[in-house]
Parts: sequence; C-alpha cells; structure tokens
Amino acid sequence: MSSDLSYAQLILNASPVVQFVIAVLIFASISSWTMIFDRARVLRRAKRAAEEFEERFWSGGDLGELYRQIEREGAGQSGMAAIFRAGFREFARLRTKGQIEPMAVVQGAQRSMRVALSREMDDLELHLSMLATVGSTSPYVGLFGTVWGIMNSFHALGNVKQATLALVAPGIAEALIATAMGLFAAIPAVVAYNRYSNEVERLNNRYDDFLEEFSTILQLQAHG
Repeated sequence: MSSDLSYAQLILNASPVVQFVIAVLIFASISSWTMIFDRARVLRRAKRAAEEFEERFWSGGDLGELYRQIEREGAGQSGMAAIFRAGFREFARLRTKGQIEPMAVVQGAQRSMRVALSREMDDLELHLSMLATVGSTSPYVGLFGTVWGIMNSFHALGNVKQATLALVAPGIAEALIATAMGLFAAIPAVVAYNRYSNEVERLNNRYDDFLEEFSTILQLQAHG
C-alpha cells in the first residue's frame, strides 16, 4: 500500500467500495448544493412577489380592476397573486348565477383559494425532502466507507509479520476521508433544510393570513 498520503492518491488507491462511497457522497453534495441555490432563488422571488402584491392589494384600488390586471399579466402568477386570482374568479363566477346564497359564494371562493394555496406550498417545498434525506443519510454512508476502510487495514495486518504505522496509515486515512465527505455533504443540507423549512412556514402563514383577510372582504361584498 502506498505511503503517499495526498488526498487524491488516497482516493485513487482506496478500495472499490470506499471509492464508490466517496463518489456517491460527491454526487449527493453536488445535488444538494444545486437544490440549495435553486430554493434560495425561489424563496427570494416568492417573498419579493408577496411584498409587491400586498402593496397593490392594500392600496385601496378596485379589486375587480386588480383582478383584470393580473389576468392581463398572464397565467405565470404565483404566491398571493395566484391565490387572489383563484378566489376572485370563483367568487365572480358564482355571483353571476344569482341563485346561490352569499355564504355559499364565499365558501366556494375559499375552496378555490385553498387549492391554489396548496399548489403554491407544493412548489415552495419542492426538493426540501431531498435535502433532508441527504442531511440525514450522508453521515451513515460515510461511516460505512470508514468501517470498510478500517476493516481492510486490519485485514492487511494479518498478512504481515510486523505491523507498522506506515502500513496501516493509508487505509485508515482513506477511511476517514469517507467520514469527512459524509459530513461535508450532510452539514450544508441540514442547515439549508432547517432554514428553508422555516421560510416556507412563514410564507405559508403569510398566505393563509391573506386568504382569511380576503375572505372577509369577499363576505362583505357578497352581503353588500
């Protein structure tokens, strides 16, 4: 076994199992960082869109005109705009029938907004479960590589008459690299998952508060 303890040489000289473990952890790390940057972009855009829509909604303008503006802006609306659009569209559709009780009209609009809210939360929570999986399993995958590498090192000792540090050091070093790679993949994934889960929950509460406030406004309009 080579006594060169450079990281690249250790990985190249590692057993196939340890090399496979390291390759899996590198792939998991790259995938998690891709998801981290993607979720950061999506959540930043969602918070900005929520602030912009709330400013438009509470500006005191006509809600019908706001709905028409959102319709003209296209179907790519998300967040509060999508919830408002779904609720107001169903509210207007039910009111045109004329024979539906006001509360039934409001409840129909609420159901549409709940469906839109559920879709928005699905989009925001995309990839979070993958980050949780990487964060929870990567240390154990790395530990498996470590155990396997140490087993190989001790197995090699059985074939020699005199054990030396130079003989077992490379095997133990390659084993510890697997542990380090597991932590390197897991720690950013766990931190990102905790942070983004909190941001998603705050956006969910924000959307839900808007839904309730908008429902109250629709209820007043229905009885008016």
